[in-house]
Amino acid sequence: MDVIALVGPSGTGKSHRALMVARQNKADAIIDDGILIKDNKIIAGHSAKREASKIMAIRRAVFVVPGHAEEVRNAIEKEQPNRILILGTSENMVHRIDKALNLPPISKIINIADIATKAEMAKAQFYRNREGKHIIPVPTIELKPHFSGYLIDPIQSFFKKSSTKRRRLGEKSIVRPIFSYYGRLIIDDAAILSIIKHIAKDKDFDFKASHIHVDHVWEKGEDKGIKVSFEVVLNYGSHIPTMIQGIQKKIKEVVEYMTGMFVHDVDIVVKGLKFK
Repeated sequence: MDVIALVGPSGTGKSHRALMVARQNKADAIIDDGILIKDNKIIAGHSAKREASKIMAIRRAVFVVPGHAEEVRNAIEKEQPNRILILGTSENMVHRIDKALNLPPISKIINIADIATKAEMAKAQFYRNREGKHIIPVPTIELKPHFSGYLIDPIQSFFKKSSTKRRRLGEKSIVRPIFSYYGRLIIDDAAILSIIKHIAKDKDFDFKASHIHVDHVWEKGEDKGIKVSFEVVLNYGSHIPTMIQGIQKKIKEVVEYMTGMFVHDVDIVVKGLKFK
């Protein structure tokens, strides 16, 4: 089994071009926003576009919701696709999905900017930002059982109608997720600080954190995640390298699970030891 990926900022037309990219690269399965697609059908998973909040949508898309990854892994094992195309907003995201599903390392990454013009990406972002419309690369009739009560339209409602020859290769549909009605979601850095302070009280760690800083990683105007740094005072008698690695791992897991944000680094400086 081989794995490739298509990456690009949210709303730039990845799902719209997924079938074309899959066909050109001989991929017979697609993973897009939490679902596994094969032969124009949703084989397994749950679409992030069904979630009521942006945070839950992100968690669903990267397969951190309990039981989600296992369901899709079992389906992949059963279907045995030759090549899988993973869609994501960044290389970090597609590698994370690849790891969550226990797939082989990604052999090729395609950037949306290499296959779409600036005008085409701007048009896609217009419909995403102004109308909250998202594309799923499966026929409308296939989506009905999965999106009962949602706005679902054939793709030709705002893109040029495909030729008969192209339509045989696969259809796409438009949905309006619930979270698209709520506007922009911003997670204050104070929420990250609260999570770290809560972890500090865990009996497995029991450390005192101070001078906590949260730095955001920006790329082309889009927030790609955060870097966290702080100072700690540990209990005397603990093996410092082991304790620090445990704290770093715990913070990364909890922050990503609760917020959906990518944690690139957790830098910790040990400032002292305390005696009980």
